[in-house]
Amino acid sequence: MKMQWILICALIFALITAVFAVVNVEPVQVNFIFAQTSTPLILVILTSTLLGGLIVGLFGMVRQYKLNRKVKHLEKQLHDAVLPPAAQPVKETAGEASPTVH
Repeated sequence: MKMQWILICALIFALITAVFAVVNVEPVQVNFIFAQTSTPLILVILTSTLLGGLIVGLFGMVRQYKLNRKVKHLEKQLHDAVLPPAAQPVKETAGEASPTVH
């Protein structure tokens, strides 16, 4: 249910952004550090929205990756704590003889 609300909110935001961009079609002066250009405002708005969404999505993917790694690490720790590794047999040294039962 939560995912449906997120999708609905994202679609509403996209619709509002599209309407806002279509209303603002006049050319504007965009000043980059190294150049200037005259671009329709609709392109500036849509490009900015797209880049913002991509950056937020990238941060979300990185966060999800880190959380998945942490969950796997904690699951491994839990597994090792609940089921400790099998006891290793004691190795005999060359000079010692193992006791025998007669």
